[in-house]
Amino acid sequence: MSALLRIAGRPRLLLSCVVALLVGAVLVGGGLTDRLQLGGTEDPAAESSLAAETMDAKFPASRPNLVLLVKAEADAPTTKREGTALAQRLAREQGITGVLDYWQTGDPGLRAKDGRYALIVAHIKGNETDAGKVFERIEDDYRGTIGDLEVSLGGTVAVRNESQQQTADDLVKSELIAFPLVLLILLLAFGSVVSALLPLGIGVIAILGTNAVLTGITHLTDVSVFAQNLTTALGFGLAIDYALLIVRRYREELKRDPDTARALSATMHSAGRTVLFSAFVVAVSLAAMLIFPMYFLRSFAYAGITVVALAALAALIVLPALLLLLGHRVDALRLRRKGSQEREAAAQRRWRALAGGTMRRAPLVTVLVTAVLILVGLPFLKVEFGTVDDRTLGEKAEARIVHNTLRESFPVSPTGGIDVLAQDGERRDIGAYAEKLSALKGVARVDSPTGTYQDGQLVQPPTAANATRAVSGTGYLTVWPVPTIEDISVESQDLVKRVRAVEEPPSSSVRVGGQAAMLVDSRAVIGELLPYALLFIVLVTLVMIFLMTGSLVLPFLAVVLNALSLTAMFGAAVWVFQEGHLSGLLGFTATGFIETSLPVLMFCLTFGLSMDYSLFILSRIKENYDRHGDHREAVRSGIAQTGGVITAAAVLLTIVMVAIGTSQITLTKMLGLGVALAILVDATLVRCLLVPALMAIFGRAIWWAPKSLQRFRIREEATQPSAPGGGGDEGTSLVSASDSKRGGGDG
Repeated sequence: MSALLRIAGRPRLLLSCVVALLVGAVLVGGGLTDRLQLGGTEDPAAESSLAAETMDAKFPASRPNLVLLVKAEADAPTTKREGTALAQRLAREQGITGVLDYWQTGDPGLRAKDGRYALIVAHIKGNETDAGKVFERIEDDYRGTIGDLEVSLGGTVAVRNESQQQTADDLVKSELIAFPLVLLILLLAFGSVVSALLPLGIGVIAILGTNAVLTGITHLTDVSVFAQNLTTALGFGLAIDYALLIVRRYREELKRDPDTARALSATMHSAGRTVLFSAFVVAVSLAAMLIFPMYFLRSFAYAGITVVALAALAALIVLPALLLLLGHRVDALRLRRKGSQEREAAAQRRWRALAGGTMRRAPLVTVLVTAVLILVGLPFLKVEFGTVDDRTLGEKAEARIVHNTLRESFPVSPTGGIDVLAQDGERRDIGAYAEKLSALKGVARVDSPTGTYQDGQLVQPPTAANATRAVSGTGYLTVWPVPTIEDISVESQDLVKRVRAVEEPPSSSVRVGGQAAMLVDSRAVIGELLPYALLFIVLVTLVMIFLMTGSLVLPFLAVVLNALSLTAMFGAAVWVFQEGHLSGLLGFTATGFIETSLPVLMFCLTFGLSMDYSLFILSRIKENYDRHGDHREAVRSGIAQTGGVITAAAVLLTIVMVAIGTSQITLTKMLGLGVALAILVDATLVRCLLVPALMAIFGRAIWWAPKSLQRFRIREEATQPSAPGGGGDEGTSLVSASDSKRGGGDG
């Protein structure tokens, strides 16, 4: 901390550099949204991903990502003439390949069952960014009234572009909602305009800096569009948490010692140390997502680690510089001058009384709160996993309307087939293989290079369209599920497993792809790597809490409490977003599953934030215990001193997450509202009730560690003590050299 204070010791120079860097960050990060991607939920090394690469290269028409829904009498001569002309015009567009339409192919899958719609499907070449640019270039020419046709656009490219635009709009909306509410809460918490603006300034630094860093990362790898929402949430949330803790402690130290330099030094060696530990633990929790190969999860690690690091650096360097300049003016422009100290003292007495009452009834409180959290989490036992589709968009989105029509009016979904890539196989063996596949339960038909098969029999000899399914010794088959099976569902995943279980043709290598296959592969890789990610998070967290407290018992207790705080979030996610309860109120469509990667993200994010609050409390309790050695008094005082800070921080972060939860994108809505619920549960039931209750049950034993390990504890640096006179529960915030020796036993 001394080194950081020396950096902040020339505040005007430091702040001038920060302003210059922020201007550069605005210029660099201004175009971030246009560079972000929607996908990234699949494993690039999985069987389905490798199949997709080959299909895109050799059979682009097999993987349509653009759908033109034509509303007209499908078989009318005028419709046929104009529809054919439209398809031919689309085929001439640069970047478009594999155009198929109902009128030229006669494919019954491209005609609505009642004949009121027909389809033109195509493949836009390139990666997500390139395909998105092509779509933006052509969309206005192929949407709306074209002759006698009414044309709407769908497909994965359209869904992706609408999601990106909606995410950008929702981000602006969430900031407009959150910013004034956060400022209001900060004004109420501090009672001073100047103090309230400091945390917001730290948040702005973290967000703008992270946007610039993410822009640079997009030049090296893909980054998910949803990472920008996390940047806003964590940028404001953690910056406010850290600044709130430091500013409150600084104001507290000024009451004991009016010398601003000594007060700031005492603050940074106590609250600053806690911020440093907290930032490391949160960053580690988010870094665990780097273990997964899907860039959807890795993107949140890029954004999360960056924003945590910048929030911590701003709180530990920029904020001290501002406090040095402000001095006692940190309380300038007070809203309430009379009775503020009395109100703060009364609030601390209430927190002390709550902690004392909880400790007296510790066994009862522990059993009741634990039972409630487990009960609320039970719905997660029924979780079903899926992946993002058009239903993540709002009900009025064009791509969502197109795909709803495909589900309701067409015999098969043009994007729901299971791709089977067969390499180096004999033609007759491919035909026999297609027969076996068509006989599987849940299969409507199988299209192959040797014809079309149903119920184990050839029902249509090979046509010109079938001939395009074989190139240079490689052929592909499309297994079409029955109409009752959704593109992404438990049934479609089971069908993929049945397809993969069928014996491959002799001398042929088979790869199974498609949306459902990608989901199966994503679930497999997450299930394989998740234990390693959890182990990494838990081990590093245990080590960091030990280094901070010197206890071997307390780290395990903190991890268990964090796990309990997550139960309500996961249970509510299934009850609301999978089963559809409150869907009308919250404005989304339940799909019957949870996006596969989202629970991993929610766990890593919420575990880190929960540990953030744990460290706020535990560091203050340990500080008190080191000073006077009275365990129960240390707990009561620690809760009294931090209860208000944690409550204010939790309310502020909850506001930010709820604002993000107002998004029309279901994925973002679930993330925002789920994390908001977890934060509230953690800050109330866990930190205010379970922590004092369990610390009362364990007693002084909670600080135990072998003598041989206690020397590894990272202690607070000895500083010049603040002037006496603080009194009461507060005591001194510093651990002097003599205090360190006396509190070193930790036993």
